[in-house]
Amino acid sequence: MSTLAQRLETLQATRPVTVLGAAVIDVIADAYALPWRGCDIELKQQGVNIGGCALNIAIALKRLGIAAQNALPVGHGVWAEIIRNAMARQDLHSAVEAEAGDNGWCLALVEPDGERTFMSFSGVENQWQPHWLDGLNVPPGSLVYLSGYQLASPSGELLTRWLESLENVTAYIDFGPRIADIPDALMARIMALKPIVSLNRQEAQIAAERAGMDVDTLGVQWQHRYGAALIIRHDKDGAAWYEGDASGYVPAFPATVVDTIGAGDSHAGGTLAGLAAGWRLADAVTLGNAVAAWVVSHRGGDCAPTREALLLAHKDV
Repeated sequence: MSTLAQRLETLQATRPVTVLGAAVIDVIADAYALPWRGCDIELKQQGVNIGGCALNIAIALKRLGIAAQNALPVGHGVWAEIIRNAMARQDLHSAVEAEAGDNGWCLALVEPDGERTFMSFSGVENQWQPHWLDGLNVPPGSLVYLSGYQLASPSGELLTRWLESLENVTAYIDFGPRIADIPDALMARIMALKPIVSLNRQEAQIAAERAGMDVDTLGVQWQHRYGAALIIRHDKDGAAWYEGDASGYVPAFPATVVDTIGAGDSHAGGTLAGLAAGWRLADAVTLGNAVAAWVVSHRGGDCAPTREALLLAHKDV
C-alpha cells in the first residue's frame, strides 16, 4: 500500500473548517480557439454545471469525508434554484441564505489542450452582508478558506475586517487570477494575518512582480517578508511548498488531461482536507496533487473523488 493510501486511511478531521465564497453556475463549452475581436466562433456546449471556487472545495471536502461549515450565499432566481437543488442532491447545505438576488454564472471556454478561460458574471456571492458573517460559528483553531474573487470584490474590505476579528484561525487563501486586483493596503492587511497562500505558476509571477520579488526565489523571499506558508502549483510539474525555514517539492500524479476546470479548487480542497486532519503541509499538498490529478482527468470542476476512489487509484503506487 502506498504512503498516500496509508495516510488516507487516517484522514479524520481534527480542526474545524469553514469554506467561504461562491457557488455559481458554469456553462462549459469547447472552443477550437479563443474568440478575437469582431469574430463569430462556433462553440460546442459540454454542459451546465454547478461551480464556483468555494463550492468545488466544499464538494471535495465532503467526498473526502471532512465536515465543513459552508458559507456560500444562495439567492433567489433561475441560477440559484439550480444551485440549491444540486447542493441538496449532494447533501451540501449553506449557512448563508441571501434575501434577494440571483447567483452569478460563468462561461468557461475549453480549448483542445484542456486549458480553460472564464468570463464571469457576479451575483449574490459577491454581495456579502455583515449579518451573514455574524451568523457564522468559527471556533478558535479553525481553518478558513477564502478566494481572491471575493477579496477583490467590493466585499473585500468587509471580509478582511471579519477575518481580522476571528480568534486564532488559519486562513487558506487561493487568490486566483484576481490577485492583481486587490488593493495594496488591503493585501497588506490580509498578509499580516499570515495566511497559507496557494498560487499557480501564472499567479506566482504576478505576486512576485507586485511584491518586487524574483519569481525564481519567490518562496524564500515570501517567508522573509510575510512569514506565511506558500504553495506554488506547477500543474503537471507538481507543487512546491514553503513554510518558515522548510521547503519542498511534491511531484504531480499522472493524469490524462480532459479539462483543467476546477484544478486549483480541487487542489485546495485536498490540501485543506489534509490540514484539517493535522497533516504536515507537505503531506497535505500531496493529497492536493492527487485530487487535482483526478479532477483534470474528468469533465467539470465539481467531480472531486471520494476517499474510497483515491484509495483504489493509489493502492499500488
